[in-house]
Amino acid sequence: MKIAFTATGDSLAAPLDPRFGRAPGFLIYDDEAGSLKSVNNEQNLNAAQGAGIQSALLLCKQDIDCVVTGHCGPKAFQTLTAANIKVYPCKAKTIEEAYAQLKAGELTAAEAANAEAHWV
Repeated sequence: MKIAFTATGDSLAAPLDPRFGRAPGFLIYDDEAGSLKSVNNEQNLNAAQGAGIQSALLLCKQDIDCVVTGHCGPKAFQTLTAANIKVYPCKAKTIEEAYAQLKAGELTAAEAANAEAHWV
């Protein structure tokens, strides 16, 4: 399974960013291969509008199975779910903690967005 985490760094010890569209980047962990890939989201971090959708489209190109983040707005959520990418809301402090919660079955896939449009 390939999992994208909203990230403020490029290691599993990095903090999980609670924002989806305005996260500085994404850390993609392929748990079958044990590999990490960092994806820069800086272009969307400072976007005047559309950050969520653009970030979702960026991840759709990464062939991921799910996203673990704090908050995901309605347009980003719709874009991700249309691509069969599950969204797991999470309040973990680090990516490593979020991964452990996901693998332990402690996270539930969202059925709807959990943030309003233009949430910062």
